[in-house]
Amino acid sequence: MKRLSGLIVLMIFSVQFSTSFAQMAQNRPYVDDKLFHFGFQLGLNFSTFSVTDSEMPITNPITGETEIYHARVSSLLPGFHVGFIGDLRLCKYLNLRFCPGMQFTSRTLTYKSESGRPVQGTPGKFANHIDVLAMPVYLPLYLKWSSAREGNYRPYVIGGGGVSFNVSRDRDKPVLLNVMDYFCEVGFGVDLYFRWFKFCPEITYRIGFANLLYPSANRMELAPQDAFYTDALSRLTSHAICLTFNFE
Repeated sequence: MKRLSGLIVLMIFSVQFSTSFAQMAQNRPYVDDKLFHFGFQLGLNFSTFSVTDSEMPITNPITGETEIYHARVSSLLPGFHVGFIGDLRLCKYLNLRFCPGMQFTSRTLTYKSESGRPVQGTPGKFANHIDVLAMPVYLPLYLKWSSAREGNYRPYVIGGGGVSFNVSRDRDKPVLLNVMDYFCEVGFGVDLYFRWFKFCPEITYRIGFANLLYPSANRMELAPQDAFYTDALSRLTSHAICLTFNFE
């Protein structure tokens, strides 16, 4: 929550800065009249999973006890992303954008039994933190609706969706993610016009719909003690909050 609050404070500061920035003489007054233009993206993201447990009794490979186990994402770990911008002007206030990019993320799953026992370690405490790493390549398509420009300031809202492909799959890990996901994304931002380029800070929320959990039955290389971590789950879907800096 502290990281999320920091993102909101940063966005408010950007809006306040842009309000004074709007009072200056207009920079690049005809840049939005171009039919097509390019740019690039840099940003931070905080990714998590929506976890659905299997609710099936599973034998703990460490203790030998059979119980129902639950998992949760124990922390929001920051990642980063880079991308490319292709922007098509549809009308004065509406643009179609294609923004392919790559995201680097890490999430931690923590397991404990329904009775409150951890997988291992001191009773009553969480244990066995499983790190799930991913490097998805995103292929999103957005509609960007902008307000009228005021000086060097122009707020906008953005929404769209697309598909992603995970290009980093370590089959030695206890939890393996599927290759493909599809998602929708909504957010808002502000165009700030400088002398040589347009800078656009943007906050978006992304939600995935595909089940990313690769079943242990399809992994012959997986040891029984590692299959436990997948068998305790039935579904993983992705969620992310992204702070993106667009340079156009």
